[in-house]
Amino acid sequence: MLPTFLIGASFGVTASTVGWGVVAPVVMSAIVFSVAAQFATLAVLGAGGSVVTAIIAATLIAGRFLAIGVAIGPSMRGGARQRALEGQGVVDASLVLAKTGEGRYGVKRLLGSTAPQYLGWTTGTLAGVLAGERIPDPQKLGLDALFPAFFLVLVASELTDRASKVTAAVAALIAVALIPVTPPGIPVIASCLAVLAGRVVAR
Repeated sequence: MLPTFLIGASFGVTASTVGWGVVAPVVMSAIVFSVAAQFATLAVLGAGGSVVTAIIAATLIAGRFLAIGVAIGPSMRGGARQRALEGQGVVDASLVLAKTGEGRYGVKRLLGSTAPQYLGWTTGTLAGVLAGERIPDPQKLGLDALFPAFFLVLVASELTDRASKVTAAVAALIAVALIPVTPPGIPVIASCLAVLAGRVVAR
């Protein structure tokens, strides 16, 4: 809960410093509850990108939940409504904590680990928004580095074979090459498409 609170605070501070106000960041955290998608949206809009570009980038990043849903589906019980509601509790860290064996997940463990993260994320966002106006330069505190560090840890844990490493390297090179020559958001979209294509080829 503590690291999630801190990352949520960094999102709230950054959102408030680029003119999102108080309500919008908190509502987004409560409804979307996706660190990667929210920071992608913030990065694109903060750099002057369009709303459409931001939505596409966030959607592609959140597309990983399709594969996650297929993986955890057999471990869930009940009807479609119950499974859909419980599926809202799937986040990256909780999926790892809920794993009970090869291809098996504990739903109670999943929900139990997501609840404190949700609380930490939403309250952290609120705290960051309220503190944002009092922090002249969030980058001096290193808050801008929290999410990239968190995301790198998640990515590193997935680089278990040659195909994954090559796919990640290609996506990174695409982003670096496009940043100087394309509008904000396009590098993220292109990298996501490269990762999706790489995973399809690898399978």
